[in-house]
Amino acid sequence: MPEVLQPDHHDHREPIDLLLIDGTVVTMDATYRVLPAGAVAVHQGVIVAIGERDELLARYIATEVLDCSGCAVLPGLINGHAHVPMSLLRGMVADYQQLDVWLLGYMFPVESQFVTPEFSHVGALLSCAEMLRGGTTTFVDMYYFEEEVARAADIAGMRAICGQTVLRMPTPDALSYDDGLERARAFIEAWLGHPRITPTIAPHAPYTCTDQIYIEAAALCAHFNVPLITHLSETAREVQESRNLNAATPIGYAHRVGAFDVPCIAAHCVHATEDDLLLMRAHGVGVVPCPSSNLKLASGIAPYQRLLDVGVRTGLGTDGPASNDDQDMFTEIHLAAMLPKGLTGDPTVMPARDALSLATNRGAEAIHMAHQIGSLEVGKRADVIVVRLDTLHGAPRYTYSPETIYSQLVYSTRSADVRDVFVDGVGLLRNHELLTLDVPEIMQRAQQIADQINIFLAGREENLLDKILAIGGVRQAEIFEIQVKAQISEADIARIEAGLHAPDISITKASERMQYDTYFLFHKRERGRIRIREDRRLDPGARLDSKYTITLMEDGSLGDYPFALLLSRARYTAPAEHSTRFYREYFHPDQEIEIEKYRRRWRILYQNKDFAVNIDRLVGHPQPGPFLEIKSRAWGRRDADERAALIGEMLQRWGVDTDNLVKQEYIELER
Repeated sequence: MPEVLQPDHHDHREPIDLLLIDGTVVTMDATYRVLPAGAVAVHQGVIVAIGERDELLARYIATEVLDCSGCAVLPGLINGHAHVPMSLLRGMVADYQQLDVWLLGYMFPVESQFVTPEFSHVGALLSCAEMLRGGTTTFVDMYYFEEEVARAADIAGMRAICGQTVLRMPTPDALSYDDGLERARAFIEAWLGHPRITPTIAPHAPYTCTDQIYIEAAALCAHFNVPLITHLSETAREVQESRNLNAATPIGYAHRVGAFDVPCIAAHCVHATEDDLLLMRAHGVGVVPCPSSNLKLASGIAPYQRLLDVGVRTGLGTDGPASNDDQDMFTEIHLAAMLPKGLTGDPTVMPARDALSLATNRGAEAIHMAHQIGSLEVGKRADVIVVRLDTLHGAPRYTYSPETIYSQLVYSTRSADVRDVFVDGVGLLRNHELLTLDVPEIMQRAQQIADQINIFLAGREENLLDKILAIGGVRQAEIFEIQVKAQISEADIARIEAGLHAPDISITKASERMQYDTYFLFHKRERGRIRIREDRRLDPGARLDSKYTITLMEDGSLGDYPFALLLSRARYTAPAEHSTRFYREYFHPDQEIEIEKYRRRWRILYQNKDFAVNIDRLVGHPQPGPFLEIKSRAWGRRDADERAALIGEMLQRWGVDTDNLVKQEYIELER
């Protein structure tokens, strides 16, 4: 228990606020001084002395003397990159999605529906509580409604750099990037000068921003003297796409658009090239890999040792709890020490002291705050944590060398071992108990928001249309589609082609194409099925690039027609802007079927109604055809009846044998 001393007017020692004694003081200063039974003196939020216990007791009389026996006293940990409101999305998505599916299929849709000022505030409070209990005193954030994150950090008593996110597309708090830039400016102006909160702007990443966003963001940072936060080179795909689009890596591009003209904090940089490393070193860019998140999303492993060897300012972050799934910096330190050894096969790379430095003194350099925090030194802010070493998983202890303390902190210590936390000398966690935050209330509010998201996701997983809407929107809706299929002969084809030139039929468009269809089928047929189509035109003068669409198709029913199949279904089509792999991981089909076909198509008008007449040949199929397919789209039952009758007339005119009608889709034909 802390010892509180009453003032003695005859005592000539210098009065101070706090004296931490008898702990192993791990300074993380330039000489990495360790005091086995040292003391740290704090007054008015600043470290005023570090030394031997008896020396400082003789020099100072403290309002509170804190016994740190059996503990380490070290700088507060620095989480150099986070999205703290995303603690509300922890565990929301299964761990078998790649980054694009995770981000575009789940995170962005849920955020667009649920991220509000209340969401950002409650999520930030939850993360602040978790971080404080794990010894993190400073974090760097980028999210939406960032003023609510700042407010939560202020309530918690933490230190934070809060970046208002800007993207080129609409976000939960801005309809356009112009709105996002203005929101960022207003946020900075409102919070500038706060003793613990640094407000700034965070252009999300090169692949979600424009040149203009980066240029204006850098200008804003220069004007207000605040750092710029962004994501760079997180995945190999991102790097390749940037090379294709911008003729530069994401890091090279960021430099080109001015992001490095101001102090910059660049998250991830997993796939930084040697040239990238030299460029970032030259411009003092702070690089913040996030080991757990980078591993979980299979983004890769950052070149930790190489970053240090080159001299790049390097820290560590947790990233968002939706991809981690915690805010435990001791875990990140542990991984940063282990991963380089496993990759290189060299156990001497990334010594424990260097790994710890990424979350302390080097971490402070990476976020451009080394003049204030990151080490226990006279004149720096009193961001101090007390960590128990007398634990079962920490026993026994060896003290023959100062270096052993680093091994224990990196390889044995857990976040739950943090006993006390001070920021600016103010106790925020004392004897494992949070003093500034009501944890039960925060958890209750968090669960209420999570319950709403859970209902939304549960419904969406069953509704394929909702899932399509979430990732791209619907372009077309059809109430009825009338179609007939028939297996035909080469002689039939000649008659059909001749019949298409009858005086009462107008051909509006003719084409040849290859179509590659991938169908996703589900055990619950009522869910419908998904078709992803690549449509490549072959006729002269046609577009050179393929057209990709994704279509939701509901099961049809046979109509009361002698010739036609009435598919009473709503059909929704949207551009397929992602890969088949993306959609496979997103929709989780129970079965997948591929159909490749060569199609000759005529768009015609017959009796003032439009029809598509297709002659199809299936490639690599046991029943290759040829097939005749006539189809038309209708918006009501009466219109459908009329079109079905006209299809019957065409079949009779062209002499198609009704015994050869195929009342199935191609995927339903026997394979």
